Amino acid sequence: MIQRQQTLWLLLATVCSVLTFLYPFYTGQRLGDNNILTIDELMAGSNFFLLVLTGAATLAGAIAVFLFKDRKTQVKLSIAGVVLAVILVILYFTEVRKFQSGRFALTSIYVAGMLIGFIMATRGILKDEKLVKSLNKLR
Repeated sequence: MIQRQQTLWLLLATVCSVLTFLYPFYTGQRLGDNNILTIDELMAGSNFFLLVLTGAATLAGAIAVFLFKDRKTQVKLSIAGVVLAVILVILYFTEVRKFQSGRFALTSIYVAGMLIGFIMATRGILKDEKLVKSLNKLR
């Protein structure tokens, strides 16, 4: 299980997804109540949609790690993880527009790491599936 390359990629995606709950994506000033500028951080728990989609991506990655014997379901979950990660990137950048000023945190790399992890895991699973099919033809 762990010796497979795609399992490591799925673990990377899952860990990066969990870390987006703990560390900010963007830090800056936002207009709050009564038009007062407040310092705020954009994290996975800042918005309901970010919270739900990040939780779904975490679950998809964690479940896919343990489905190493069922590659078809594993590839479906990893593709779902890619779709969720792309939607999350889009949502993060739309939320950044609501800030008046600020800067991206170094920990915004976790969102990119989640996307890369799911893409590389999907690629590895499809390679394994292709290898198994070619070996079945030899039998």
